Amino acid sequence: MISYLIERKLKLSPPLTRDVVVQRDLRVPMPDGVELLADRWMPHSGGDGLPTALIRSPYGRRGFGTVFARPLAERGYQVLIQSVRGGFGSGGTFDPMRQERADGLATLDWLVAQPWSDAIVLYGLSYLGHVQWAVADQLPPQVKAMIPIVTESALTLEFLRPDGISLETPFGWGVLVGTQERPLAMLRKPFQDKKTAKALQVLPLVQADVAAFGERSAYIQDILTHDAGSARWDGLDHSHRVPGVTVPVSSIGGWYDIFLPGQLRDYRVLQDNGRNARLTVGPWTHTDITATPVEEALEFGLAHANGMAPPHREPVRLYVMGEEAWRDFPSWPPPGYSSQRFHLTSGGVLSAEVPAESSVDSYRYDPADPTPAVGGVRLAGDSGRVDNTALEARPDVLTYTTPLLEKDVEVIGEVSAEIWFSSSLPHADVFVRLCDVDSDGRSWNVCDGLVSLTGAQEKQCATVRLWPTAYRFRCGHRIRVQVSSGAFPRYARNPGTGESRATATTLLAADQTVHCGQSVITLPVR
Repeated sequence: MISYLIERKLKLSPPLTRDVVVQRDLRVPMPDGVELLADRWMPHSGGDGLPTALIRSPYGRRGFGTVFARPLAERGYQVLIQSVRGGFGSGGTFDPMRQERADGLATLDWLVAQPWSDAIVLYGLSYLGHVQWAVADQLPPQVKAMIPIVTESALTLEFLRPDGISLETPFGWGVLVGTQERPLAMLRKPFQDKKTAKALQVLPLVQADVAAFGERSAYIQDILTHDAGSARWDGLDHSHRVPGVTVPVSSIGGWYDIFLPGQLRDYRVLQDNGRNARLTVGPWTHTDITATPVEEALEFGLAHANGMAPPHREPVRLYVMGEEAWRDFPSWPPPGYSSQRFHLTSGGVLSAEVPAESSVDSYRYDPADPTPAVGGVRLAGDSGRVDNTALEARPDVLTYTTPLLEKDVEVIGEVSAEIWFSSSLPHADVFVRLCDVDSDGRSWNVCDGLVSLTGAQEKQCATVRLWPTAYRFRCGHRIRVQVSSGAFPRYARNPGTGESRATATTLLAADQTVHCGQSVITLPVR
């Protein structure tokens, strides 16, 4: 029954077999004497000699294995799913992302030595993809391919970008791994999620982990108190390993995924170094479960594991939102798109023409009543593309909109904005969102980004890197840009005081000014 449900949910082709068996709790020794537990999934007829998909996970092996290992074990693989150090029976202490290179290399050495193992494919999403990058420059010849999904080589450092500190995602993840082995954790998760959301409003934030689940979380404390340049994060960034990858890589991402910028950076490094790599990006959030990873494991991974070339396609396959269609391209960013500047002008107009004169627009931002995160790049239930009508009705959100488009405008690539900005306080954030206004007047978010400023009482240019995108604005629609000073709790509130966001207890409201005419958003247009 589970096999049929997975097939139907993911819209997969029928499997080769539904009769699979699982060898539980295989012990994989590490050099320091710790043993990590793993389960081996395979067809009932036996898995010896079949390509092995290696999945290393911090989330357990039972239910997780059913969803991610079974579809592969039914379709030509045997699957080894291992619990990383310190979780779900594996020995040692879980210290997120710090042990994955040493343990990953030791696991590969063990796997290569097993008489039933031959060709190996590294497979997995998010943390399970990051562990692939941790070993990617030192793979044994038995590894034939990598399939990292909604992930990147630096991972946690994406949340600590110096131009905007994320809060909701790393905090929520810290709560998840801190509670997932408690009794009835899955049944209690809706209740826990409510407690977590409430805890994000606690001041000071360093007390929020205890408010969320009753314990101090070393990971949450680290992300609140250590910036990206801190020595605390040494060893977590594996981006320097990407150029050394020699096996074929199929990278799968989502336009509303939390790790998309880093994933595209990794792909460009592979591309620029002439590696055998391809990229697929769909209209997905981080938590969307689709058939694409399984299809890539079969079409791309199995082909390489069997010494064959996968069916030919262009290296880059993108889902173009708005057009609602898949398109293939030779590279990322695709060729043929030129930068076009759209100016924020008086009266809330977004114009491709340079305005004759400048003007200013103002709004008041109050971190005690912060501009909320609506849709977009989140792990929350309303992530992805959503109606922004209520958000844009708030007095702390400015909008600038083009006239009705007379033809389709296709935007594919990197998006950025230069917002000339000043504040009544020296510390402020600038959040910019690109939207599509449909023929019914509803505004749908496409991509966005945030930058934190110091010295904001003096007029300055806030350079905002928005998420990359592939979007076709249809004829009769309008392009809109939002400007505000936050998206809480996706990003931590800027208290306006200059205090650390971890320890701040005072919240100051600020009067913000956008200097129109000079302010622009730059879109890669064709």
